[in-house]
Amino acid sequence: MRTGRNEELAQFLRAMRARLQPDDVGLPVQGRRRTPGLRRQEVAQLAAVSVEWYVRLEQGRASEPGTAVLDALAQALRLSPAERRHLHVIARGEAPVPRPECLPVSESLRALMEGMPLLPAYLVDFRFDVLAHNSAAAALFGEDFGSGVADNVARMLFLSPRMREMQLDWARVARETVGNLRATLARHPDEPRLLEVIGELRSTGREFALWWDDHTVRQRAHGTKRIRHPSVGELTVHYDTLATLDGAGQCLIVLTPADTAAETCLRRLMADRAGTLGGPGLHALPAAQARHPELPGGSAQPGPAPRLRPGRR
Repeated sequence: MRTGRNEELAQFLRAMRARLQPDDVGLPVQGRRRTPGLRRQEVAQLAAVSVEWYVRLEQGRASEPGTAVLDALAQALRLSPAERRHLHVIARGEAPVPRPECLPVSESLRALMEGMPLLPAYLVDFRFDVLAHNSAAAALFGEDFGSGVADNVARMLFLSPRMREMQLDWARVARETVGNLRATLARHPDEPRLLEVIGELRSTGREFALWWDDHTVRQRAHGTKRIRHPSVGELTVHYDTLATLDGAGQCLIVLTPADTAAETCLRRLMADRAGTLGGPGLHALPAAQARHPELPGGSAQPGPAPRLRPGRR
């Protein structure tokens, strides 16, 4: 019987197999190939399983594979650590991670963002919705950051022409975001907001649909981005993601200058903004409460101070 999870596993295995060539895994090329990628029998050989069983697995008709077999398949298909975890989640039928609690933005996180006046920082939930950001983030990404199509990191990347122009490595950053969305959906397969965002982007963006269908899985907590700002020009920033441990599924993303030129750009942005608006401040977004009515609002009920750990976003 083909179930939704079996079909997801079958599609994932086919996509991972199609991206490999025999010489990628140390196999000789034998004869002309009508389709790209490894053959099923080659994957079965590399994973030390029977061809018949692997064919059934790709057809969504095999029994649930064991952990050792999944590890062998991950090795055969040269999966990354994130892809290996994803394989186990969709194949073993593990219970989805409990839905994060909808907690207000804590006063300690607000103070932390306010205390970094030169470093763009913003808080997102597990749905990639922007909950709050500081003035440096508004100066870098625009005053509408956190609203409209910029209310969600994934929507902003794919639906905002300005953001597409600003991200000099847009394709890489956007593709990583697609991989993050897929990994998040595996943990929260019935989350309405995630399904809404994914459905919207699949229907409106050719690149998103293409990358979604190749089953790329990415989970990165830090990296580097090159940004072109209309006022100060190009700058390179590092980004780090810190996840709270309070069950809210919130992540704080902080951008830091990669060199002195980037630091100068950020200082210029904040100086210009302070002259225009009268100084820095924190943007806590009421739109987040509108999207998620269960989210308590107002600063009269601040959330507890969360613990932070490196996260994936």
